[in-house]
Amino acid sequence: MLVDDLKIGLIGTDSSHSVAFTKLLNDSSDANHVSGGKVVAAFLGGSNDFPLSADRVEGFMAKLELEFGVRRLNSPEEVAASCDAILLTSADGRVHLDQFRRIAPYGKPVFIDKPLALDTISAKEIFRIAQQYQLPIMSCSALRYAQQITDDLERENPATVIRAVVGGPLAVEPTQSYYYWYGIHSIELLYAIMGTGCLEVSVTTTEEHDLIAAHWEGGRTGTVKLSRLPESPFFATISRAGQTSLIEVDSSAKPFYASLLEQIMILFDSHKSPLDWNETLEIIRFIEAAEESKRIGQSVSL
Repeated sequence: MLVDDLKIGLIGTDSSHSVAFTKLLNDSSDANHVSGGKVVAAFLGGSNDFPLSADRVEGFMAKLELEFGVRRLNSPEEVAASCDAILLTSADGRVHLDQFRRIAPYGKPVFIDKPLALDTISAKEIFRIAQQYQLPIMSCSALRYAQQITDDLERENPATVIRAVVGGPLAVEPTQSYYYWYGIHSIELLYAIMGTGCLEVSVTTTEEHDLIAAHWEGGRTGTVKLSRLPESPFFATISRAGQTSLIEVDSSAKPFYASLLEQIMILFDSHKSPLDWNETLEIIRFIEAAEESKRIGQSVSL
């Protein structure tokens, strides 16, 4: 099969990501078109107790049908049976484990949009199911592949980073715990720069910010500065011996979703994830530990 022949299915049309991914894949006239396959079918999903999900799911599905010819199917299983690869784009991280469990027996590669899960136990269970069915899977925020960060890490050896400070907006959705909904974007940025090996985290709060201070193996440090101020930009300060990179992260050069989709298509084509699953698990545990630190006012070990 040629990679351009891949039939891609969506599970969960309650996120704007479902439309963004479909446009980039299906519209060859888009300046940032990503080749490799087209979205052909979708299952609505949606969570009634999550307004951002329930209020948008039908509207996004209608757009997918009218503008891109995507077929509406009645279950995750129907999507998995009719497609070669799956984008699990449900906005609600609470439903990812159940939806993934339902499609795993079909043996198709799966990208699970952020947040993968809202706790480490659920994340590990997703990984266990993937191993059971020998499924290639991947999950992350699109911010991980922001062009400015990728360019910096390609110019310099990532292993030489001794300290990083990243930041961005903090939006909280009550059904999605605390940092998993939007804080995860900045935390993914930190992990793209630092890699795995975080030992402990400690959270302090001010009226305007939450600060997550993290210690890595080898004495390296990372800080996540999450802002409650309106229109707060994503940024990163990357420190190496004798050198510091100051980066304002934006999508003006290349949309985050396009950069992410390029990595997803590697997964779908090769059946090998460009991102180590152990790093994804550590990110979920990092967020879990940060939320615990915020609650108890003490450092928490990963």
